[in-house]
Amino acid sequence: MLARIFSCAVIGLEGVIVEVEVDTGPGLPKMVIVGLPDAAVQESRERVRSAVHNAGFDYPRRALTVNLAPASVRKEGPAYDLPIALGVLTATHQLDPDSLEDSLVIGELSLDGSVRHVRGVLPMAATARQQNYSRVFVPAGDAAEAALIPGLEVIPVNSLTELVMHLRGEIHLQVTPTIDPADVENPILSDFSEIKGQEHAKRALEVAAAGGHNV
Repeated sequence: MLARIFSCAVIGLEGVIVEVEVDTGPGLPKMVIVGLPDAAVQESRERVRSAVHNAGFDYPRRALTVNLAPASVRKEGPAYDLPIALGVLTATHQLDPDSLEDSLVIGELSLDGSVRHVRGVLPMAATARQQNYSRVFVPAGDAAEAALIPGLEVIPVNSLTELVMHLRGEIHLQVTPTIDPADVENPILSDFSEIKGQEHAKRALEVAAAGGHNV
């Protein structure tokens, strides 16, 4: 069975929807990930296998192919762990595909199935809203960041087991209320006007920020 779960990549300051396709087939029990993944994404194979097993679900003894589309976009980081795991469970008939309709899924998995913080949740949540997704599942520690985006159901997730139980209707995870940015306390930070000298360094940081480049 072919399963499709939706996640998101961050390019600079913008998000790009990523379709996570998981297909099972005959062959040796092995997962292959394609679609321009970096090393951290390739390592998802081991994290997902252990997380699915330790969460009490059946990991298939078949060949698994994971495609991250569009293939033209570089996929970086561990945020695809959770959608890949849900894709495995859906492709092996352990989860109803309709339970994830209109949903975006983001999260790194620990080997025990718990869900860890990932970077870039705010632009991912903003992209979900812009692309008319109704809800987003994020690590519990990142829910407040995603909740800054109005008009989007933000559902915090602590573990793979918890999320699957929610999707099966066995428990109900609470939606994080939308947070008004005006209510968030911001410390007063120094800016470049208070830094004397270092003109070349300041200029380099300004160019990097404007172009969305890593420093």
